[in-house]
Amino acid sequence: MGSYYAERVLGRPEPKVGLLNIGAEPSKGTDLQREAYGLLQKAAAEGRINFVGNVEAREAVSGSVDVIVSDGYSGNIFLKTMEGVGIFMGREIKKMFLKSLKTKIAALLVKDGLRQFKKLMDAGEVGGTPLMGISKPVIKAHGSSDGFAMKNAIRQAMEYSKSGIIEDITENVEYMRLPVKGLAKKETDSQHAE
Repeated sequence: MGSYYAERVLGRPEPKVGLLNIGAEPSKGTDLQREAYGLLQKAAAEGRINFVGNVEAREAVSGSVDVIVSDGYSGNIFLKTMEGVGIFMGREIKKMFLKSLKTKIAALLVKDGLRQFKKLMDAGEVGGTPLMGISKPVIKAHGSSDGFAMKNAIRQAMEYSKSGIIEDITENVEYMRLPVKGLAKKETDSQHAE
């Protein structure tokens, strides 16, 4: 679904999909990452996605992939770390440019570039991210979102709704689903234990 969203809504043809992990080798990570790797590889072999393998956090931000697959725990840590790095860098750059008259003049010369950089690092510019696989457009915004971020989250919801992706996913959900032997067995076993 993330690959389909990147292609359909973000306009990225044949989006590259990477699995967030601690190394590039397929043997890296926990049982969950190794099992997910196999499933993503299978989906790629069937022509469902353009899976490029594991990506480490430093590669994930370099633009080497369009879609990052992760579990909720690792993904949340990654996302919040990136937000923190953005805040830290913005603060340090501002301090650097306010040090002296010379650096203040330099700041004026690169003002437009600084403004673009700040915009790039601002989560409020995006507003939120869609929760996919449900029948209505839902955008998850950050808990600390201000009015500007909420406006962008509403814009996101409108674009997401207009894209027709919800209807397309509903029509093609069977095509997107992969049988998950290990996870399905664990769920069945835990249901029988209850």
